[in-house]
Amino acid sequence: MATMESLIGLVNRIQMACTVLGDHGGEGMSLWEALPTVAVVGGQSSGKSSVLESVVGRDFLPRGSGIVTRRPLVLQLHKIERGTEYAEFLHAPRKKFTDFAAVRKEIEDETERVTGRSKAISNRPIHLSIYSPNVVNLTLIDLPGLTKVAVEGQPESIVEDIENMVRSYVEKPNCIILAISPANQDIATSDAIKLAREVDPTGERTFGVVTKLDLMDKGTNCLDVLEGRSYRLQHPWVGIVNRSQADINKNVDMMAARRKEQEYFESSPDYGHLAPKMGSVYLAKLLSRHLESVIRQKIPSIVALINKNIDDINAELDRIGRPIGTDGGVND
Repeated sequence: MATMESLIGLVNRIQMACTVLGDHGGEGMSLWEALPTVAVVGGQSSGKSSVLESVVGRDFLPRGSGIVTRRPLVLQLHKIERGTEYAEFLHAPRKKFTDFAAVRKEIEDETERVTGRSKAISNRPIHLSIYSPNVVNLTLIDLPGLTKVAVEGQPESIVEDIENMVRSYVEKPNCIILAISPANQDIATSDAIKLAREVDPTGERTFGVVTKLDLMDKGTNCLDVLEGRSYRLQHPWVGIVNRSQADINKNVDMMAARRKEQEYFESSPDYGHLAPKMGSVYLAKLLSRHLESVIRQKIPSIVALINKNIDDINAELDRIGRPIGTDGGVND
């Protein structure tokens, strides 16, 4: 366990350093792009936010109609053995948030600080770390929901802008794609699967998640998808049952919602045989294990790129003259 923690934690720290230095991908072969990441992709109203909140076990994401996520949110989850859950933002490093309603407000405020009150989007990520006994060590990047139409107050180009931003993450060979599709729509035409199929035709980087299983028409089920017959990926599909709108309105505790989700699968005549491999808790563990194994494979290339960056910085310092008292050495 310690190894996984240190590997994912190490990549978290490198990611934070990249952001501070203004590197968040898109600039050729940057260090950020060499780091394995899990990008969360889905159409608007696909249940993307609910999946993330369920994985964390907390309500903390902005909600509303239209495009709510307008900047990438790099969500770094750190498992602690005991103590109070808290959150920290990279842009406010000395402030610990224990009230998750305040976390939601801070995401909204920080989004507006960069995009203004317009409905525009920005590729500058927000970094949020959550420390909790109820999470696994995992980093996820929440991206704006794919959409077909601009709403009032948004530039006409927003549909294309969002697709381009999401694509810039998921087309990278080191990106694991978490493709979220609602069960009450045709999976083959879901925004997330269409995009994943384009950038990852073999399905080796894609994890498929089906939400809203409990909202399907009576007498129908999603077994063809969940058992890999209707659309095959290299990884198993995971079904999720999110809280209902009534539960959200009543502020039903997320931990209770996780238990209710597990009960749904265990007691389901359709999905009972799949129950141990369904639900948000299983999904988080599956992704954490996979991310760790991908990081292991990539360690040599990450180290090589870090060394190249150090060499480039040293060469630049030699060219412009070093500050007094530096010798160019890097401490091990």
